Amino acid sequence: MRSHVDGLTSPYPIGETLPAMLVEDPFTQRFCAGIDDVLAVLTSTLDNLGAYLDPWLAPEDFLAWLAEWVGVTVDPGWPLERRRAVVARAAELYAWRGTARGLADHIEAVTGTRPEIRDSGATSWSRRAGTSDAGPAGGASVVVTVPPGVDPVRLNTLVRAAVPAHVPVCLEVEAP
Repeated sequence: MRSHVDGLTSPYPIGETLPAMLVEDPFTQRFCAGIDDVLAVLTSTLDNLGAYLDPWLAPEDFLAWLAEWVGVTVDPGWPLERRRAVVARAAELYAWRGTARGLADHIEAVTGTRPEIRDSGATSWSRRAGTSDAGPAGGASVVVTVPPGVDPVRLNTLVRAAVPAHVPVCLEVEAP
């Protein structure tokens, strides 16, 4: 979150808006200058709100908060450009969530590598509600070649979260 920024001045100094009697009072001016220092950050943030809401322009410390707003998890250890790309593509990634394309796009956004996804295409069914006479079991196999710096455990968590709960998935992580 934004806090004190050295050298940032208020574009709207309070001391200049006071009646003439108080403009000439040194104590009042010093007091107002202290308030201006505190409010300058708030004013600057509000004046630049559009930039804060754009993942490509948002300050680095604000990006994690912005990621929470759009419901994506970013690892602070990732390069800044990768974190920005994942946040920027959040809506697109959610539109395809639960599909092979959505999973591939999500993994590519996080790792920078397009995975190979083998979907069995199988479905299961039952002729009677509440019974388990099922057809063939379905599933997916995901093969990813990960670059250095990508944690396989976190990648596994991401894949498990992106695949529908009823679909068994096998993740194979390969070194480059």
